[in-house]
Amino acid sequence: MKLTILGCYSATPRALTNTTSQVLEINNHMFLIDCGEGTQIHLRKNKIKFNRIKHVFISHLHGDHFFGLVGLISTFRLLTREADLHIYGPEGIKEIVTLQMKLADSWTNYNLIFHELKSNTSELIFDDESVEVYTIPLNHRVYTNGFLFKEKEGDLRLDIDAVEEAHIDLAYYRKLKQGFDVVNEKGELIKNKTVTLPGAKPKSYAFCSDTMYKEDIVPIINKVDVLYHESTFLEKHADLAPKTKHSTAKEAARIAKKAKAGILLLGHYSTRYDGLNAFKEEAQEIFENVELCEDGKVFEF
Repeated sequence: MKLTILGCYSATPRALTNTTSQVLEINNHMFLIDCGEGTQIHLRKNKIKFNRIKHVFISHLHGDHFFGLVGLISTFRLLTREADLHIYGPEGIKEIVTLQMKLADSWTNYNLIFHELKSNTSELIFDDESVEVYTIPLNHRVYTNGFLFKEKEGDLRLDIDAVEEAHIDLAYYRKLKQGFDVVNEKGELIKNKTVTLPGAKPKSYAFCSDTMYKEDIVPIINKVDVLYHESTFLEKHADLAPKTKHSTAKEAARIAKKAKAGILLLGHYSTRYDGLNAFKEEAQEIFENVELCEDGKVFEF
């Protein structure tokens, strides 16, 4: 599981800071999460191949989370993209995007497939043989979701010594990995559990975009391996959090602790602060395993 932070600051892009956008690589998928202004530039800087992005998840319709989307869609068109592009976001995102395409007479030569969201409860929005994606309903000034990405159970691993000792033909290895009992070269039935080992533990990632402290998301993200949670403010400006429906670093840490998360990633910092160390220090008063997101930083888990 690899996470590339393209931007992790709030409000507006500046010379040295970018607004929210991330790329999550998990089980051969490359998911784009939010698409702040200039996202396509940062994709290029980070050498991320445009054609691998087939699914875009937009948390909410504030500009610092989606203003880069139309530009990215347009660039895909100019690059003669052919693959479908799926966009998951709040109700209204289709109207916003297609209106700009219409007025610019710039319709795409590939399929844009919109999945508009309006539920206030968590729902499954993407599902294939290897990954599930659920919404995480948040509490912001407009309708907002986070997203939970979960790997499915993978194949079993072969205990090669046991397999060879049981005289099982190579042709049956795939069946063993899928959990089947097989017949060996002597015609004997070999029980699967005697020659296999558990597969790798599935990993999970929760992206909690703009939100005020919302404890009822904890059951949805319980025991998540990696939690990104917005941390717009430090404690000295905690009074601004409920007014703007954002969170502090300490509030993000409380959510991580209650959810028994493995790692907490902080981001969406207010640009009023000169440095980031205080965010980590304040969060670690409550939850120890804290990392700071920074533009261009890559995490591998």
